[in-house]
Amino acid sequence: MHQEQLQFFEIVGYIEYPWAGHIIAQFWRSRKGPMSDYSKLDHWSLKAQKERYPARSVYKLKEIDEKFSLIKGGRGLFKVLDLGSAPGSWSLYVLRKLSGRERQDLPSQPLSLVSNDLAPLSRQYDGGLFDKPNFLFVQGDFTLPETRETLLSHGPYNLLISDAAPATTGNRSVDTLRSLDLAEIALDYARTALEKGGDLVVKIFQGGDTGNLLKAIRDLFKTGKSFKPQACRAGSFETYYIGLGKK
Repeated sequence: MHQEQLQFFEIVGYIEYPWAGHIIAQFWRSRKGPMSDYSKLDHWSLKAQKERYPARSVYKLKEIDEKFSLIKGGRGLFKVLDLGSAPGSWSLYVLRKLSGRERQDLPSQPLSLVSNDLAPLSRQYDGGLFDKPNFLFVQGDFTLPETRETLLSHGPYNLLISDAAPATTGNRSVDTLRSLDLAEIALDYARTALEKGGDLVVKIFQGGDTGNLLKAIRDLFKTGKSFKPQACRAGSFETYYIGLGKK
């Protein structure tokens, strides 16, 4: 798609056809690599290369996981849903962590991670983990009913993580509203897809009515928190809302 077409469909899609805007936004975000907006490799980007992850965003999830103990051991089957997963760093982190926690008494390795994005995942560093029977990648728009039905059919889940973000325009008000829209859809997944006691991590651009989203998370979960990992770029207005212990 040409840039002019992309801009046209982003504007028209969000005004006339919201679903079209979601598709364009999620696709464009997925196509963007970790270096699309930044020409210089920072500490986290270099660390990601060294530790064989396709994007620096993995350290945001790692810090959240270590602080809130999201990926728990000793529970037998533990199932995760990863929304907006391309290029795959979060999925790869989950699989690497779960690989040492497989139950030996089960006859076959059960599905433990379902990952979704419009764009395919990078295979540069997965070392074959994306081919394992405990992993399923569903390519499609998670805002659409058919994709939602597929993702929900493999639940329920113990943890839902979403690093999904819209294509940014440079207008903070517009970008925040689009981010809020995606985050609310992720929360709606949590209402249906998460088991009782399950947890949620969702990215949000700060501003506007995002406080209402945090309130909704606190209504659904025993604990709702806002947390900004150190790996977020300086000046970024993204943060993460954490829901712990679905009621």
